[in-house]
Amino acid sequence: MTRVLRATVFDLDDTLIDTGDAWARVCADFVACHGHHWRAEDTAALHGNGGWASYVAGLCGGAASPAEVVEACGAAMAAACAAGRVRALPGALDLVREAERHGPVGVATASPRRFVLAALEGLGLSTVLRTVVCGEDVVRVKPAPEAYLRAAAGIGVPPSGCLAVEDSANGIRSAAGAGMSVLAVLRAGTTLPPEVALLPVARTEGAAEALPVLTRLLAPQPELLARPGS
Repeated sequence: MTRVLRATVFDLDDTLIDTGDAWARVCADFVACHGHHWRAEDTAALHGNGGWASYVAGLCGGAASPAEVVEACGAAMAAACAAGRVRALPGALDLVREAERHGPVGVATASPRRFVLAALEGLGLSTVLRTVVCGEDVVRVKPAPEAYLRAAAGIGVPPSGCLAVEDSANGIRSAAGAGMSVLAVLRAGTTLPPEVALLPVARTEGAAEALPVLTRLLAPQPELLARPGS
């Protein structure tokens, strides 16, 4: 049976905005104050990690709490937004606008609210979104489904009627676990674990390439529009 998708929920970091390097720099500066030298594996560990603040706090050897990480790093990233250093990925804004043509739109992210609101304001998306779920809003972070379940409730559409747009394995697990169809918009060179690669209904590389795919997934299916007996 074909699903009718009536809403779209986007991940934020590295799906709509280019922040992977920015988050790594901010977190590296934070842990450096506590004697840790940032490594390439630390940058990799941040990607799609809903428990990022606990990870960063763990690098500080007990000298900082996850709440302190969220406050300090969230403030630094909000300042980066104000300075114009956080930008949309190519094609991302077109993707959101196209999704809005087909129904309500929301965001589900593990990032802190202070940064998220600054980023969305800078992108001109604040008035577009029906709901915004941030890291502080959930008890169980991605890959648990709570963020996407909350987003569906905020939009007012059952998860089965929502399309999630994600870039990470944990995000895909989260959205699929909530019962959403998933469009995976992957960064160049990203390889999904075999069990995760089976979850998305479609995969693309980058937001620009995803536009026609998202349009196809959200467009009403002709067989569903046909009248009985026509």
